[in-house]
Amino acid sequence: MSIKIWGRTSSINVRKVVLTAQWLKLPFERVDAGQRFGKLDTPEYRSMNPNGLIPLLEHGDYALWESNVIVRYLCAVHPVGGFYPEQLQARFNAERWMDWQQTTLNRATGPAFVQWIRTPQVSRDFAVIAQSCKQSLPLWALLDGHLTQSKFMAGDRLTMADFPIACEVHRWFNLPQSESDLSAYPAIAGWYAHVYPQPASVGVLDLPLE
Repeated sequence: MSIKIWGRTSSINVRKVVLTAQWLKLPFERVDAGQRFGKLDTPEYRSMNPNGLIPLLEHGDYALWESNVIVRYLCAVHPVGGFYPEQLQARFNAERWMDWQQTTLNRATGPAFVQWIRTPQVSRDFAVIAQSCKQSLPLWALLDGHLTQSKFMAGDRLTMADFPIACEVHRWFNLPQSESDLSAYPAIAGWYAHVYPQPASVGVLDLPLE
């Protein structure tokens, strides 16, 4: 079945899905949507995603929204690479890190990203940036500690949990601030050094922030 991914690649959530599809070596069509590209308020799009957000996956006649859910789905449907663990405890180990990325890490890091990248310099609120850093740095330390004990996010092999985290690392550690120094987190840096150079990361983890 054909795969279509709706969403602009400046979105971290779209990047997760594209990165996953590329690791799975799946052919897909991507349609720019959101922000200056529009399309999200059209009847066609709202019939597939009533939230009017990106990303959206069309797999044949099946439509699915929510980025981490799409990552899970693609890894489950296309088992090449074993990114969707079959053993339940291994699977839910990956699941919890995916939820942590979405509900904890992303909420902490997001405000600094918005201020640095999406807010005009004259309007930038450095108090918001400082608060975002205050909340984010302990989480990066937690992740670094985890990766000193685990080669990948959910054990000794790459799983679906690594894709959302890789996109978070790409976004945070490319911000123009001293708090975004990857060398301060050697375990994260070592893990990322395995993920970043891979062909599947091209067009995702090498993109500038916008």
